[in-house]
Amino acid sequence: MHPVLLLAASLIMAFVMMPGGSTAQTRLEIFDAHLHYNQEPAPFYSLEQVIEVFKRNGVTGIVANSRPNKGTHQLVEAETPGLWVVPFIRPYRTRADIQTWFNDSAIFDLIKSEYARGYYRGIGEFHIYGKSASSEWVKKMVDFAVERRLFLHAHCDEEALLILFSHNPKVKIVWLHTGFSTPPNRVAELLDKFPALWAELSYRSGITESGGQLSQEWKDLFARHSDRFMLGSDTWINERWFGYDTIFKEYRAWLAQLPADQAARIANGNAKRLFGGTTAR
Repeated sequence: MHPVLLLAASLIMAFVMMPGGSTAQTRLEIFDAHLHYNQEPAPFYSLEQVIEVFKRNGVTGIVANSRPNKGTHQLVEAETPGLWVVPFIRPYRTRADIQTWFNDSAIFDLIKSEYARGYYRGIGEFHIYGKSASSEWVKKMVDFAVERRLFLHAHCDEEALLILFSHNPKVKIVWLHTGFSTPPNRVAELLDKFPALWAELSYRSGITESGGQLSQEWKDLFARHSDRFMLGSDTWINERWFGYDTIFKEYRAWLAQLPADQAARIANGNAKRLFGGTTAR
């Protein structure tokens, strides 16, 4: 090959190669598996502004759950082209319900009445810790979910997670924040033990080290279980909406360090497989 052509070919290959050995491709679609459009208090962003945030970040699908559920109703009813909305029932009317929902029969009635809308795919986000998960009403919710093939969106510690599975081993759980700081080797053990457990990564510590490099522990965990992780924004307060661009820029930075097949599964493929939809309505 002529030296000039050889140099040109080398430059092209250097340009298209990405960290982790994968090659550059069209921008990865992102599925946001932990999204709140809360109406209590009133939202800072209009629905139109929220949709624009999704568009500029390449977010083509979301798990929507809101307090109260009005925000989710609005996202579903908007029928935004190019945005796949997977609605989950939030078992809260106001923020105060976080502390008491698991012992409140009225919350179970709320879950049943919301489910009657006919489009929900899961229940949560709900917060539950330790032996609080043993309550009668939590078991009723778990059984309700299993009977209707719904997912649970659980913000919980490991003790509560194990209790949820003990209520009904057929339950399907998305573990929000992947335990926040549960050691990666323990996360791997739980994923091995429970085939119907998936993990969402917002606020999860330890994934990257200084300079934004993936830690070796997490590289190994993703290599073993890239089919079990999803990304999320957790827009529970306005500051998370203000930082939405940064959140997904950081996700994309470490996804680019993974092999392309692993990155695609975590970015959107696992959500498509789990929730059985496409990226557009």
